[in-house]
Amino acid sequence: MDNNVTHFLRVASEINNPFNIHVPIPVTIELLASVLCCTPRNVKFILRKLEEKGFIQWQAGRGRGHTSAMTFLRTVEEILENYLLELISSGKIKQAIELIGLPEVKGPLKERLLTLLNKQMGYQSETESTTGLDVLRITRNRSMEKLDPAFVYTAFEAYLIGQICSTLVTYDAVSDSFHPALAHMWEANEDHTSYIFYLRKGVRFHHGRVMTSRDVKSTLQRLVELDSSALWHFRGIEEVELEGDHRIRFNLSSPNLFFLHLLSSIHMSILPFDADNDQEPLGTGPYRLMNLNEDVLVLAAFDDYYSIRPLLDRVEIWYLPNQGSGARQYQLPDAAVSGSYSDGCSGNSIDYPALGCRYIIVNFRKEGIQHNLLFRQAMRLLYDPSALIKELGGNRITPADSFLPWNSRRIIWKEYSLEEAAKLLESSGYSGEEITLAYVPRKDELEEAWWLQQRAERIGLHICLISYKEYNMEEVKQQADFLFAEEVLEDDWQWGMINYFVNKSNHLHALLQDSQRDQLQRELEHFAELSAEGRGELLEGTEAILRENCWVLYGCHMNKRAQLNQSLFGLHTGSFGFLDISRLWIKPGFPETRM
Repeated sequence: MDNNVTHFLRVASEINNPFNIHVPIPVTIELLASVLCCTPRNVKFILRKLEEKGFIQWQAGRGRGHTSAMTFLRTVEEILENYLLELISSGKIKQAIELIGLPEVKGPLKERLLTLLNKQMGYQSETESTTGLDVLRITRNRSMEKLDPAFVYTAFEAYLIGQICSTLVTYDAVSDSFHPALAHMWEANEDHTSYIFYLRKGVRFHHGRVMTSRDVKSTLQRLVELDSSALWHFRGIEEVELEGDHRIRFNLSSPNLFFLHLLSSIHMSILPFDADNDQEPLGTGPYRLMNLNEDVLVLAAFDDYYSIRPLLDRVEIWYLPNQGSGARQYQLPDAAVSGSYSDGCSGNSIDYPALGCRYIIVNFRKEGIQHNLLFRQAMRLLYDPSALIKELGGNRITPADSFLPWNSRRIIWKEYSLEEAAKLLESSGYSGEEITLAYVPRKDELEEAWWLQQRAERIGLHICLISYKEYNMEEVKQQADFLFAEEVLEDDWQWGMINYFVNKSNHLHALLQDSQRDQLQRELEHFAELSAEGRGELLEGTEAILRENCWVLYGCHMNKRAQLNQSLFGLHTGSFGFLDISRLWIKPGFPETRM
């Protein structure tokens, strides 16, 4: 950090608190030496520097020991805002983030600096420089989870893997069909127990080697060897035959009409057999992983990408851990949406109604009254979707009775009765003990937690609120009786739903008892053998188990909003509703774009 800024902040906090500007403050050299932890001689040197920068005015006292006067010419906010802009303009993003994390930066000032940082992020054209690169910078308010297709479950990490890696086929939500990707063609036998895929030739991994069928087989073997959290989906594969470098056959133990969905999933992102993919993924996707550390993830366009090379040369994702700002992070939108936006100028924002919802899940791994169905039913009436939207509003757009918005729309909604909730509470045997509800410290969840706590008090239910790190399930299992969660489904909603029910990485698997998980898996055992219509009915029936037993208490469907500049072109939605960064571009002559 710049020494002049550091000295200014230290002096301001010690001798000008509460802060005043253009008001002479009596001070001695000896006091400043104590504040700055240096000699009187160095104090005079520091004061000259601060005057040269225009931070202060110094009027020295006459004679030894006489009091001098210091006048602050600029506010702390001005100094920090200008310094933040200097750091960002020189590409020192890490230092800018560290500046916001200083102890002196808190409250409204931190909010202002976070907002300023986000406004300065986004598209940066460097065409006038020697690099000639087009760069997109994004901020995130949490650090990156591991980028491993075998275990990934969180939406943003899955989205990034989709930019780094490719699958054999891709699913198109608009046409409800599959398109060629690494495989240019495929065919299945009549009873869907054997599938053959024909691979593209000349496709290169990011480390330079050409992809072959051996890499596809190795990718599947890796899921088995690592005991992938998604392994349940692939349990019916009996044998994988390599019929040449560009042809591979999968033989199955039973008919599988859902098989293409499996091979288009993020878990079957093809990885090279001769690389250590446990550390950082190597793929064949439009972007290669250039750098990944605790501060930033950098993606660089892959010039040898088998399809159309990205128009943005580099994407930087900077983390702002523990900043906890209420300001909107100008990142790519965290939501799912079908379809795409055509090329052309965007408006100032795009709304993304999320496929999925926010909900409360019960922790059956902890002893307590939450195991009582009547108590859970009382909680269900308290967490009233209609009242939630009516009283809190915001990005909560419709009440939820399912993860799927079209199922929720079948319900004729009315507000639940608190009197009925009180009767259920009494019948459950509740005796006044404190119930613990965990939430991730984000604005929307905190609002809902407070709201629910206040409603519960009206019927004599005492709820204690605790915050937790988003993916620390061990902490939750030990402390919380209930917790807030939010599920965002893929465009391929049938895959998203079945993956929610059986994937070992999510909240549901972590908090249900073994007998409950076994019940869901028995229900879904023959899922893949059914037609699309039959699979949809089975998923609805399985979700009904969650609803009727109050294992999950549905809240509301969410809307996400991305703030975009009119100069941003190539707006196409990709996985989970994120904008497909491989297709973004900036039209020359437009102003700089912020996201």
